[in-house]
Amino acid sequence: MSADTSVFLGTGRRKTSTARVRIVAGTGQTTVNDRKFESYFTHDNFVKRALAPLVTADSREKFDVMVNVAGGGISSQSGAVAHGIARALLKFNPELRVTLKKAGHLTRDPREKERKKAGQPGARKRFQFSKR
Repeated sequence: MSADTSVFLGTGRRKTSTARVRIVAGTGQTTVNDRKFESYFTHDNFVKRALAPLVTADSREKFDVMVNVAGGGISSQSGAVAHGIARALLKFNPELRVTLKKAGHLTRDPREKERKKAGQPGARKRFQFSKR
């Protein structure tokens, strides 16, 4: 049972992406869907956004992070991973709550795609109006 207590789980969501995060005490290795972090998130900004909670908590080299992420695009997936890592860190150490909350890592981004409306080509766009 002691092995179970050293694994901390967190679920993060952003738009339609869902990330299931497991953090374990380790050397700082990070994997996403069984791939290296940098090969999955090809742009540096996505890597920085996803690992921001670890940087805020000064825990970058203290944990191994394993993530399963699905849905949405690469940008929303990086946001979901960040949210999941922040929640897992909170389970590891509840005293980090103030730090993570102040940095904005614990707040779930509520923005979603607006639905397409009937009688128009998109959510907000209208068909061209012709007076005559």
